[in-house]
Amino acid sequence: MEEKYIFEQQEISTALPDNPEDRKYQELYTQYALIRRIRGDGNCFYRAVAFGCLESFRNTEGMQMFRDTVLRSSKVLTISGISEDRFRALFSTFVNVVERSEADAHGNTLLEMFNEQTTSDSVVQYLRFLTSAHLQNHSERFQHFVEAPNLKAYCTQEVETMAMECDHVEILALSEALGVTIRIVSVEGGSGSLVFHTIPEEVEATLHLLYKNSHYDLLYPVSPH
Repeated sequence: MEEKYIFEQQEISTALPDNPEDRKYQELYTQYALIRRIRGDGNCFYRAVAFGCLESFRNTEGMQMFRDTVLRSSKVLTISGISEDRFRALFSTFVNVVERSEADAHGNTLLEMFNEQTTSDSVVQYLRFLTSAHLQNHSERFQHFVEAPNLKAYCTQEVETMAMECDHVEILALSEALGVTIRIVSVEGGSGSLVFHTIPEEVEATLHLLYKNSHYDLLYPVSPH
């Protein structure tokens, strides 16, 4: 049986450890109802963002805005100097996924597309290129936040390469490039409480991601009563 990249939603209780008395997990349990696991292959952040955006915007007015953002994004790559030959097919696949998602009333097609390796990896690779392009197009802001000889080298080695884990700077860049707000919910560290990072700050989150052991899964908040 072929391995999945994106799994079905599960109750948030499945994310609880063997010791559910941990305050972090109790806090998680009160704020979130469901979790969707993402395969841990080094691409989980990009895959979660792509799937989460399309799922969140499906059947809403936000879908058209997101589609327009994706359609304009190829210019961002071109401006940064990334050759169109490198991303033309990836861009075409991503646009096709977006358009099919618009017509997908129940989300079944979306899940199928993201569990087809070529399609799923093409979307991830395109988002890696978009993140790289955004960083390079705004190098005056980002160049001081990377550990590499220069920003170009960092993007080539750490951002554009598949299976390379992302850092805060990539999360910020992709959030800005797609026009979405991402809330990272971390159970790492010894503070005893969950740590929240909303990127950009002070904006209602489009997506909620659980960060644990250098891995990202999608979270779904408890619906307000």
